[in-house]
Amino acid sequence: MRQLEDLAVAKRSTADRIAEFVAQFCGSIVFVWIHVALFAGWIAWNVLPGLPHFDPYPFTFLTLCVSLEAIFLSSFILISQNYEMRVTERRSQLDLQINLLAEQENTKMLQLLELIARKVGATDHEDPEVGALEQATRPETLARQIEESYRAAVRQKAD
Repeated sequence: MRQLEDLAVAKRSTADRIAEFVAQFCGSIVFVWIHVALFAGWIAWNVLPGLPHFDPYPFTFLTLCVSLEAIFLSSFILISQNYEMRVTERRSQLDLQINLLAEQENTKMLQLLELIARKVGATDHEDPEVGALEQATRPETLARQIEESYRAAVRQKAD
């Protein structure tokens, strides 16, 4: 599993790597303290007497800079989230494939146990649940049943 993760990280595009780095840095306390210091310094420089004020109150240029930064940060965070969503989707697909394989294996084992039970003469125990579990799982049928259950729950909640 770790090899799959390492492979996914190695295949990331340069844009994804940059976006991830920016998003991680922007989510740190260092980023917050840098901004506190920059904003405090900017405002102090522009309100203290005796200094050349390049952005006097109401700090229009500061507002512009902060707005542009917010736009770019939002873009980097969205790029990073999109990448994470793709990774999550791949993991979900892998989980589904592993679960389907395990389901097939379990079904086959139940069928083999049933065959062994018949060969040794232990056929007097009929369990309807075991019979149902011995049937192959059909993912499309299961998905349809889940969707129907979900819709029924939503309708019931709305009523």
